[in-house]
Amino acid sequence: MRNDDHSPPLGRRDFLRVLAGAAAAAVFLPGEGCGDSRRDSRDQSGRKDRKGKSVVGYCTDPIYHKHLAGIPHVEQPARLVAIDKKLKESGLSEKVTKIKAAAADTARIEAAHDKKYVAKAAAEIKEGRRQLSTGDTIVSKDSLDAALWAAGGAMAAVDAVMAGTVKSAFCAVRPPGHHATPNRGMGFCIFNNIAVAARYIQQKHELKNVLIVDWDVHHGNGTQDIFYSDPSVLFFSTHQHPLYPGTGPATDIGAGRGAGYTINCPMPAGTGDKEIIVAFEKKLLPEAKKFKPDFVLISAGFDSRVGDPLGGFKVTDDGFVRLTKMVMDIANESASGRIVSLLEGGYNLEGLAAAVAAHIGALGAA
Repeated sequence: MRNDDHSPPLGRRDFLRVLAGAAAAAVFLPGEGCGDSRRDSRDQSGRKDRKGKSVVGYCTDPIYHKHLAGIPHVEQPARLVAIDKKLKESGLSEKVTKIKAAAADTARIEAAHDKKYVAKAAAEIKEGRRQLSTGDTIVSKDSLDAALWAAGGAMAAVDAVMAGTVKSAFCAVRPPGHHATPNRGMGFCIFNNIAVAARYIQQKHELKNVLIVDWDVHHGNGTQDIFYSDPSVLFFSTHQHPLYPGTGPATDIGAGRGAGYTINCPMPAGTGDKEIIVAFEKKLLPEAKKFKPDFVLISAGFDSRVGDPLGGFKVTDDGFVRLTKMVMDIANESASGRIVSLLEGGYNLEGLAAAVAAHIGALGAA
């Protein structure tokens, strides 16, 4: 069964009630910049592998701060400010290779989305609407540019990994993407960044099999919908259930030729490191071994971390390190270590920053 064939997602009113409470509890940071994405003398100063290459790439850009700038919202520019601050304090910002982002063109977006939806989203933002008509996604005047650059940042990271400039990369981009379906923006998402990246890997770089691992506390319903009948993309998700958007039962396994290529692991509130690690070990690792991905993508949602206002999971920073290393083992076995990780959720600013630092360190920058 597809997502829209079983229990309906949470209604907008219920979702916004949760959002309002979280926004009220959120701590806002000053509107500092996250640093210029242009390369400088520090770009190649990170940890090196045996061939002298920096191991981990890092992609971000000031354009991502412009989405919802000045609008009180839990998915706020301060998320990237907090990450940038933590990476500087920890010294990790000096140990990664900076990757310059650029806007994705419409054709790349349309590889994952219906043309009519892409045109509608662009038109509504340009008209000055405050929310997409398709779902729970607040927008502002710069949201279209930010969304195109978010998908483009993922593509730039893929290019850097494929060129051998880095072995893996983390993209601190926003708006997030995994709730965006082929024809609907929802759940803070406009375009599905990870889906665009997967199609880019297949079309531009001509790799066949792509694994998407989604550890966000919310189910990546959009990513599932885009690849539900596609055997070339293995989608694996751990997520809290019931929780927005109300999708992702274990019985959703794909359809047609894609049957068996969707793996959902819904879990109750209170789930922590042990339970998610077991799901990775028992559900993901055996299937990934059979699938043999040529490239691995991570929907890195850190709202599954303990203390997040929009989730009830209790994953620790050490838990994210262990999950990261398990995904690295998969990538090393069949994908020459190729990983690109994209920021999704994570709304406790201090917790988000700590988890991202732990994740980047585990990828090899520490």
